[in-house]
Amino acid sequence: MVIRVVVADDQELVRSGFAMILSAQPDIEVVAEAGDGAEALAAVRRHAPDVVLLDIRMPRMDGIEAARAICAESGCKAVMLTTFDQDDYVYEALHAGASGFLLKDVRRDDLVHAVRVVVAGDSLLAPSVARRLVADFTSRGQTAATAGHVLGALTARERETLVLLGRGLSNAEIAAELVVSEHTVKTHVSNVLSKLGLRDRIQAVICAYETGLIAPGG
Repeated sequence: MVIRVVVADDQELVRSGFAMILSAQPDIEVVAEAGDGAEALAAVRRHAPDVVLLDIRMPRMDGIEAARAICAESGCKAVMLTTFDQDDYVYEALHAGASGFLLKDVRRDDLVHAVRVVVAGDSLLAPSVARRLVADFTSRGQTAATAGHVLGALTARERETLVLLGRGLSNAEIAAELVVSEHTVKTHVSNVLSKLGLRDRIQAVICAYETGLIAPGG
């Protein structure tokens, strides 16, 4: 499978550098480059890529606004790129539907890995970072009062799986915790995402906190 990517950044050197790194991979094709959010949205509509890399600060339409539109109307995964590591940018990006968040000084190998990871439906944030950021963010959102309604469609085992996803565990770690095979875990994870209408594991982490299944800071 060839992963199709759109790269959006208002700095031409940064944009072309990322494009060159990704294009050098045999399983990745950069189908378009964009200089702002509006161009990125148009490129996604035109080329239907698997992943779009979006700088957060761009003219006309910023990356977060572009991510919100892209995630709302397509299955394309959005990865945010920025020189700023302030928490508010991460919160806004996740809330917009982004599947990950990377600083622009990301290493070459980590950039390539990030693209492959989001296509596989995994999180780009380390478990400890995901827990800290998402717990703080979602403490301002829904409360446990909504949990019964949102989680009612899940089986008991699927709820357990969601809790472990919320704690940032990998499939292998969840399998060990539940004493089941990784194949079974993949099925549980797929069911959780499908039943709750979640795009990926990052949104599953957010859901676990939003519904009160995991207490912020816990």
